[in-house]
Formats: sequence, structure tokens, C-alpha cells
Amino acid sequence: MRAIHHIALICSDYDRSRAFYRDILGLPVIREVWRAERRSWKCDLDAGNAQIELFSFPAPPARPSRPEACGLRHLAFTVADIDAEVARLDAAGVRCEPIRIDEYTGQRFTFFADPDGLPLELYEQVKS
Repeated sequence: MRAIHHIALICSDYDRSRAFYRDILGLPVIREVWRAERRSWKCDLDAGNAQIELFSFPAPPARPSRPEACGLRHLAFTVADIDAEVARLDAAGVRCEPIRIDEYTGQRFTFFADPDGLPLELYEQVKS
């Protein structure tokens, strides 16, 4: 294995999630297709070294996404200036938790949620 290619997310409200990831987080759309046989939209977004795939499905079942639930804990995005990103998200109505410091790396990070409550993280990587 060499790298993560994509992360797939099934959205409860496709339009709301596409607007969140594209307009608020600023991830460019690579392609978007309607898959008639599945009655499902699929949108590929450029997340740097990987892609995020957003899917719509009719009546998807709910999945627990509490931070300590079994399964994917959170999706983390690398940022250069966490204060600027938190301010940008706050201006868009997205609330972040207080910034914390990773006790092992000394890097700063915070959590917020997407429209479906999926835990997302901003992880500041300062070049030395």
C-alpha cells in the first residue's frame, strides 16, 4: 500500500453535504455523476493527496459517529494556520471545539462536524 486514494461518505442530504465540503471547506469538485440505476449522486472532491467521495442513497440507515464509537473515529485535514481556518469556519457558521495541543507531537488541533455529524479534525502542521 502506498497512500489513501479516497474516503467515501454517504450523506443524509447530498446537496447540503456537497455545499459544505465544496463551499465551506473549499475542496474542488473533480467530477459529479448521477447513477440512475442506484438513484444516487456521486461527487469526487480533491482533498490534496486523496479524494473524498460523497454519495446520496435513498433512505440510508443512521450510523453512530460519536468520537469513541467503533469504526472510523474522525477524518483529519492538514492546515498551515489553524487559527485562520477556525476563524474561516466560524464565519461560515461551523463551530469548532477549543484548540488543543497533541501531547506527543506538540501540534495544535481541533474538531468540528460535517452536516451529518461526522467528526472532522483540523491538524496544524507547522514547517520548522
